[in-house]
Amino acid sequence: MSHENVSVVLVHGAWADGSSWAKVIAPLAAEGVRVLAAPLPLTSFAEDTAALERTLERVPGPVVLAGHAYGGAVIAATRSEKVKALVYVSALAPDEGETVAEVFYRAKPHPLAPKLAPDQHGLIYLPDEAFAAAFAQNASAEELAVLSAVQRPLSPACISVRMNRPLWKDRPSWFLIAEQDRMIVHETQRFIAERMRARVRSHPVDHTSIVTAPGLVVDIIREAIREATTS
Repeated sequence: MSHENVSVVLVHGAWADGSSWAKVIAPLAAEGVRVLAAPLPLTSFAEDTAALERTLERVPGPVVLAGHAYGGAVIAATRSEKVKALVYVSALAPDEGETVAEVFYRAKPHPLAPKLAPDQHGLIYLPDEAFAAAFAQNASAEELAVLSAVQRPLSPACISVRMNRPLWKDRPSWFLIAEQDRMIVHETQRFIAERMRARVRSHPVDHTSIVTAPGLVVDIIREAIREATTS
């Protein structure tokens, strides 16, 4: 099965939108890979997983599904037979019966991690200064301006739902551990990756490597495409 038959579906995390994957989309598309970024509303876990299912419906053939940060929980909630492999990029992957919040807070946070609280509408925004301090400390000023401008707020209803059986128990998975992550500490990422029995790729990158080190992410997705479609 050649990569021309494989689609890649990308799932953004909290405080982001599909444009966060722009530097991953471009090189894959240039190679002839069909790529879609699922637009999550970040309003509840059920609505986010429904948005992913709608995106998967639009894609013919086998899929490599990649998630960044909170998006890791969402990609494990699908039951689509199209999905042949999962790629986690400094992502959260609750086990059955766990919530995203429980996994996120299992370790002591990084000292520069932002303090998060809902606003008067019950939504959690990332403070502007947190983008440079913790979300993407290796990003350029221009990249930080875009990340901050397009952020989508997160509802607590996204991170408080107990997971059903996650798809990573039934599909091959890859995990990029971000050793310089200040949002999800790397010890938590390693715990998650080892529990998943994922193929681990560990690099000295920040939380948002899809922006600051996209070549590493593209390489892992290429690997997933190759191996998942020849198995």
